[in-house]
Amino acid sequence: MIALIQRVMSASVTVAGARIGETGPGLLILLGVEKGDDRQKASRLCDRVLGYRIFSDDQGKMNLNVQQAGGSVLVVSQFTLAADTQKGMRPGFSGGAEPAEAEKLYEAFIGCCCEKGVATETGRFGADMQVALVNDGPVTFWLQV
Repeated sequence: MIALIQRVMSASVTVAGARIGETGPGLLILLGVEKGDDRQKASRLCDRVLGYRIFSDDQGKMNLNVQQAGGSVLVVSQFTLAADTQKGMRPGFSGGAEPAEAEKLYEAFIGCCCEKGVATETGRFGADMQVALVNDGPVTFWLQV
């Protein structure tokens, strides 16, 4: 399971011209699900993402996680994170989870965020989405379990 996390001032997701999710200061989480991923991995990745200290403290050091910084999250499914890009000029997607399984694990990840008390907005699984963001820093990390 893969999370590309970006510290943002704001982020939103739009489907068919309608804004369906947005966040103020916090994290945009692009989530990719691979074959072999399970609920345990979703929970571990959720804990890691929410605990990752990428927000500045009073001394300007990255010592705070999203909750400590008072931020929220926008979680967007992104199957292309599971792409094989090692050779050729076209990505391969055989490493990605089947859509039904990926959706279950996407929902499990979102549930974990909510259970931990983090204000959570989402995209729509499987939809053609337009994602807008104002990256803060820029600060972007790739986390994988």
